[in-house]
Formats: sequence, C-alpha cells, structure tokens
Amino acid sequence: MVSPYRRCDGVTRRDLLQVGALGALGLTIADWLGWRRVATGTRAELPVRARSCILIWLDGGPSHLDLWDLKPDAPEEVRGPFRPIATNVPGVQICEHLPLLSQRMHQLLLVRSMTSPLGEHNLGTHYMLTGYKPSPVLEYATFGAWVSAVRPANGVLPSFVAIPDFHVGGGTFRGHGFLPPHTGPFSVSADPARPDFRVPDLEYFPGVTPMRLERRRVFAQALDRFSRLVEENAQPVPDPEFEQAYRMVTSAEARRAFDLSEEPDRVRDRYGRRTVGQACLLARRLVERGVPFVTVNHRGWDTHQDAVVRLRDGFAGAQTPVGLIPSLDRALAALLDDLAARGLLDETLVLVMGEFGRTPKVNTSGGRDHWPRVFSLAMAGAGIPAGGVVGSSDAMGESPKERPITPADLAATVLTLLGIDPSTTRYTSDGRPVRAAPQEAQVIREIVAS
Repeated sequence: MVSPYRRCDGVTRRDLLQVGALGALGLTIADWLGWRRVATGTRAELPVRARSCILIWLDGGPSHLDLWDLKPDAPEEVRGPFRPIATNVPGVQICEHLPLLSQRMHQLLLVRSMTSPLGEHNLGTHYMLTGYKPSPVLEYATFGAWVSAVRPANGVLPSFVAIPDFHVGGGTFRGHGFLPPHTGPFSVSADPARPDFRVPDLEYFPGVTPMRLERRRVFAQALDRFSRLVEENAQPVPDPEFEQAYRMVTSAEARRAFDLSEEPDRVRDRYGRRTVGQACLLARRLVERGVPFVTVNHRGWDTHQDAVVRLRDGFAGAQTPVGLIPSLDRALAALLDDLAARGLLDETLVLVMGEFGRTPKVNTSGGRDHWPRVFSLAMAGAGIPAGGVVGSSDAMGESPKERPITPADLAATVLTLLGIDPSTTRYTSDGRPVRAAPQEAQVIREIVAS
C-alpha cells in the first residue's frame, strides 16, 4: 500500500562535542575556524504589521478546484466531486467540507489568481517559499530565514520553527539558503498528535548532565578564542547555533513552550487530534511566546488518485470525514478563534498555501495532477482586508482571469507585512548581493493598502 503522505517524486559532521540528539550542538575545530561572518547589507525600516507568521504549508499541491475556487457550472470532469457552500461573506463560496471556515470567511482573504510556470514539487516549493525561481548556483532563503536574519531570537526559543519538520521541497532544501545556518528552521522532529509527543532535541543525551554540558560550552568558547589567534584576518564569532541549542536544552521555559499536555483536553479536541490540528495548537503556543515564524507542514496533498478518500474521508469507509480538508477546516478555525480571543490575530499573519494547484480535469484515477498555471491560497490576520477575494481564475480554473499574482509578488507582500523591506540585502559568502525579494516583485496592493 502506498503511503498517502508520500509525494509522487518520492550536515553530517564528526562530533567533537555531542550533547544528545541536537545536531546543532555538534562542534569541530574546522567548524569554528571556518566560521565567517556573513556581510550585512542595507535595510529600510518598515512598520511591522505582523509580529509573527504561521505558515500552514499544504505539502504536495492542494487542489484549488476542490478547496477555495470551485466551479459548480463547469462540466462534471472539471467541477469534481465536491460542491460549494455559501460563507458568511455574501458572494464568496468555498468547499462544502469547510463548514467551520465558511462561518469565519470574514477573517479570511482568498487569492485565486496565483500563477507560476513551475509544476514540479521541489521547484515549485522553492519558488513559493522564497519568491525566487530556483537557480543551480544559489539556494535562496525562505521567508522564515529572512525573519531570523533581520529579527533574531531574543530569548531561549528560536526565531523559526517547523512542525513537525521542514521536509518540504526535497531533501536538500534547507530553508536558510545562502544565509547562515542558524537562520534556518528548528524542526520539532516529532508528531505533536502522538500521545507520547516530546521534542527529542530538548532532551539530554544519556549520561550528559547539566554540569557536563556547561563544561562543553566553556570548551567551545575556548575554541573560539583559539581561532582568533590562529587566523588574524578572520572574524570568528561564537556559534549562534550552539548558543541557541545550549539555551534551549537547559531551559525549563523552552520545554514548557512545547508541552501540549498543559492544554485542556477540550482545547486539544477543538483543534482536532490529527497532526495538523495539534501542530496548529503548538504554533499558537509558540507565537504567544514570541516566536516570529512557525511553519506547520501538512503533508499528503499530492492527490493524483483517490481524491475523495484522501481529501474528504481520510480512509475508506469512514463514517465521519477526517481527510485532509475536514482536518484543515477544524485546525484553522480553532487557530483563528484562539488568536482572535487572545488579541493576537491582528499582529499574526496566517498563510495557507502549497506549491501549486491541480489540473482542471479529474484524471482516470479519480485525482488531479499538477497545475501551476493558476491556483489559490488563503490569508488571515495582520490587519489585512479580510472577507474578500483577490484575483480570479477563468471558468474552468485553467488560467488567471483577473489580477495574476506571482510567488515573487507574494514574497514582497509577506515580507512587507512582517516589517522587512523587500529590498533588504544580504551577501553570499563570495560577496554576491541578494535581495529579500526579487527586483521585479510587486507588493499586492489589495493586501497591504490599509
């Protein structure tokens, strides 16, 4: 049986100082002596509309025609098996299996005219998460890495967290791109829906006591001083990865932030006990504690076949639908409610998207194939003008009809909302300047003009 979570395309280092499972604690003399400060470019200050962002990444490519942009008047092979329902915003319809979100449409903004030429998972993911088309000579940095670079962590928690992990866009897509590794995502590396959920990298390695950990930290600092003597022209700095890892492993506050057992059962049930629900709950806990960027990685949206089972039911013969769409409906509705109740929605950007859409025509296996020419995404929070739709697709959901928007435009918009000027520049190790968003990117005025 093929796993429903498998997509269709299907720093090892010698540790001198190992403190458990946390790879960021592995140190070598070469690591320390080779560290170079990455040059910092210019940045214009912008007002911060969103102090944090929760990106719900629908990995595999969600079908716009079965989720946000249904075509009830199209031929049967185009409109598919699901029907639209009215929302609490007049004239806006979404999938019938999003009943909770249909009553929260006043908090959401749909973009129905996203467009890209890249219909392969890895390439499409890179484009959507960075705003840049992939290049063989440079890996660009994701939104979260730019936030980490410009607004570094000021406490024990990292600036960029991925739940349950950051396995998107292929095994080599690291997230930080050309930026220093410490700007990349901290992967929780465990399923928050499991009863025994624990973050392994916050546990001490057997036999390593806090005292031994402190001795290793002192030794690492000594290595830094040694590197200053060896390389007079270098500008070594204490390893931010090690320092962050040390703070997290020794912090009760960090462990509490990831402890879902502190949440009442009724709250956990409201989010849904599936991975996406508990991941959204954990994301809420993290932004409450000041983490500026959290990615919730919701897998399984590469629905080439058996779309009804996977999107609606969850498994064959299900009496209560628990598939991808109902699970997302429950998790996102609870997240919006909690953020609003805590006064966090106005300063938190919630972004729901994947790497592309699906073909207008249902295939012979009861699914849809890759389709980047037009697709949809949803946004909420951060003071955006919610309760509406930006752009549209044509009658068959094949191409943009009005207001085509590129991933570069999206990148400029997200960064602007987060208070990062799209022209912010950092330099690669060989001195090449790279902007946070491409030169040609245009901020989506309908989203930021308020």
